[in-house]
Amino acid sequence: MARNYIQPGDTITIPAPAAVAGGFPVVAGDIVGIAQGDAAINSPVDVKCSGVWELPKIAANNFALGAAVYWDAGDELATTTATDNTKLGAAVEAAPADTASVRVRLSGF
Repeated sequence: MARNYIQPGDTITIPAPAAVAGGFPVVAGDIVGIAQGDAAINSPVDVKCSGVWELPKIAANNFALGAAVYWDAGDELATTTATDNTKLGAAVEAAPADTASVRVRLSGF
């Protein structure tokens, strides 16, 4: 293994950019992942940057298989709206309107 290798990078520890609850997205610049535990702002938090996650969504949004999924940090919900939101990844199955959640494969930025 190369001497400059650090880690696989699928889970990283960073200072929480805001207070975060475990299981919810963390967005720190181009780092996007799911918090593995609760953390106060600037406290260390483990962030999983890969995998498939079930996240709460805006009920009126309809996700087709493969549709882009964005995170609305203000509402703390997944959305189909790109404007002013952060891309999380893609829906791995359809999530029709009036359902509470969508399954998302993280893009692993």
